[in-house]
Formats: sequence, C-alpha cells, structure tokens
Amino acid sequence: MALHMGLARLLPRPNIRPAGAAAAAETQVIVLANQKGGVAKTTTTLNLGVAFSELGHRVLLVDLDPQGNLTMSQGLNPDTIQQSMFDVLVHRLPMEQVIETQEVDIAVSSIDLAGADMALASQIGRERALEKALAPIKDRYDYIFVDTPPSLGLLTINAFVAATGVIVPVQTEYLSLRGLVQLENTLTMVRENLNPSVEIIGIVPTMYDRRVTHSREADEILRENFGDLVYNTRIRKTVRFAEAPVKGTSVLAYEPKGEAANMYRDLAKEVLRHGKKSRQHA
Repeated sequence: MALHMGLARLLPRPNIRPAGAAAAAETQVIVLANQKGGVAKTTTTLNLGVAFSELGHRVLLVDLDPQGNLTMSQGLNPDTIQQSMFDVLVHRLPMEQVIETQEVDIAVSSIDLAGADMALASQIGRERALEKALAPIKDRYDYIFVDTPPSLGLLTINAFVAATGVIVPVQTEYLSLRGLVQLENTLTMVRENLNPSVEIIGIVPTMYDRRVTHSREADEILRENFGDLVYNTRIRKTVRFAEAPVKGTSVLAYEPKGEAANMYRDLAKEVLRHGKKSRQHA
C-alpha cells in the first residue's frame, strides 16, 4: 500500500486540457508518441491504422522513426529504400513520392532520418516541415497515424506541430508512467509556440499482463492519475505481436480472428467513440 501511495505521488497529474477536436470533415493527424522505447508504439501505430482501414476509413501511416520498424513491419526494407521521409522533410520531396501501398498506405523511413535533426537545424520553419509536407495530400485520407522515434527531438516536435491529437502507448510498469509528465511538458511548449490545439487525446496501456501484480498496479495508478484519458482497452502481451512483423504484416492480417487482432479492433472503436464525443463538445 505504501509503495502504491509513493508511486502515485511520484506521478503528479499534468495539466492536460479536455480533448477538443477539429471539424468532423477535417483529416485527423494522430501522433503516437512516447520518449521511452519498447512500449509497443510502432505495433500500436500499425495495428490501429489497419483496424481503422477495416472500418472503412482512408488511412495513411507515416514512419518518422530512423529505425524504420513501421516500414519493416509492412515487409519493406529501409536499407534499400532510395527516397524516404528524410527527403520529404529535408529536401522537400513531395510526400506522395515516398508512399508505398501495402495493407494501408505508408510513407516510408530510412536510416537517413537519423540525420534529420542536424539537417533541419539551420532551416527556417524547421518545426513545420511535416505539416507543410502533409498539406497537399491530407484530403486524400480520413486518418493519418504518425509513428515517432523514442525521443522528444525535432522529428517528434514536427509530428506534434502537424498533429490534431496525440495518443501515448504506455507500458504497464512504474518507470514508464513517469515519462508522461515530461511528454506533456513538451506538448505545453508546442502549444504555447507552434500548435495551440495539440493535446493528448488518449493513453493506451500496453504489454499488460493481468497475472502480474506489478502490471495490474501500474494500470491502476495510470487510471487514478489520468482518468478518462486512459482507454478501457488494454493491449495484453502475446507472442503474435512479435510474429506478425516477421511476416511483414499487421496482426489483423496475420491472425484475423485472434485475440491480438481483436484488441486493436476494440481500441480503434474506442478511439473513434472518443473522437465523436470530443467533436460534439467542441
């Protein structure tokens, strides 16, 4: 009990405003972000996007992570890609030239993106490179999901500037919870200077294991501190999330009727419900 109380004090609730959304017809740019690695961010980006596509929405995935895991998860090799999001952000290549059609459309990454922060540093308007790149193609899609690197550097800032909302996958362990405060502090700075409307619209508990007390307690603390921002759907641990990328597919294609696929279908419906409520109260 004392440990639980101590951890609750460790994680002060940040000043997150209630989610306000844009007009219903506007393309939603949803950024998946967490500066901690290994929290199922890429897994969530891919499978949530494919689940939205299953529901009839036009979806684009954008891989902003130099590791290129999202790109690889759709059967593409970042090491052999000639043009990627690096060229879009730094050399202003039209984004349509780096979009590949797989299960859904994906704007691909390559290791060159690792140099994007330095290459963009001297450019005027460097924080708006992604926003400008998306502008000519936004109306082709209903939802754009952006996978970000595990840092709060310039690539992630670009994503926040372009975003209509941020979803944070959080592993259900104590140390993962603390990073939410730092993430919200960064969003506050972006709101004040670059994108007044960006905010956390939802938190996804990931790698949840109901058999482990540690995991259950972390989930409880998350819900106590962040309330309705935390989705009811918990993404539980399963080997299917490791197997599917080896085949170059989402879990929805790999095992369509499996538990892993259905978790992301449930999450997609919940994200959509939250979005509708937000627009009604906007």
